[in-house]
Amino acid sequence: MADSQTPLQTIDPMMLSALVCPKTRTALIHDTEANELISKKAGLAFPIREGVPILLIEEAREL
Repeated sequence: MADSQTPLQTIDPMMLSALVCPKTRTALIHDTEANELISKKAGLAFPIREGVPILLIEEAREL
């Protein structure tokens, strides 16, 4: 049976430097434990699914 936890994924630092929050246009911080991209200014956490950042405001959770 497969492990129920999603393995931790890393984001290429070059790609991370190019990504910005869609709401505030500020830099994002990669939270490896939660597998999310954090926008401190917007107070949002964007999920990363199967290695793909989902930068849709409606998909983000509030911090």
